[in-house]
Amino acid sequence: MTDIQPGRLERTLPVQRLQDGLRWLLGGFLILMGVLHFARTDLFVQIVPPFLPWPFALVWLSGVAEIVLGVTVLIPSTRRLAAWGIILLLIAVYPANIYMAVANVQVQGLPAWIPPPTPRALWLRLPFQFVLMAWAWWCARPRPASASHRA
Repeated sequence: MTDIQPGRLERTLPVQRLQDGLRWLLGGFLILMGVLHFARTDLFVQIVPPFLPWPFALVWLSGVAEIVLGVTVLIPSTRRLAAWGIILLLIAVYPANIYMAVANVQVQGLPAWIPPPTPRALWLRLPFQFVLMAWAWWCARPRPASASHRA
């Protein structure tokens, strides 16, 4: 029948609902950020480190990757692969976050309702990337066999 003990499924349902909600939040966030890479390319180009070639192409490439990964993290059959992709993408864009913190890059052209980040906020963003990596991995964890039909 099932290898889950009686009562275990009931205890895991709130965790699965949280996991589902956070997965949708992550997917939506990635899709939104990916679209913004095309809608406001000028903002993202400013944070590409100067030593990297073709900043516009890199921004568009990362935008495509965010959209694709945002969609695929929502699909059960591609969820685990998407998590690895998100982790690799976050590693790939990490130099931009380091550049922003070290050079205190203040992006020009932000909407008036977004305050410019403080130097402290730019440095705090660096460990937050690892939180996003853990979030992606946790959201893509496999479910117990009897609960996988709800995915």
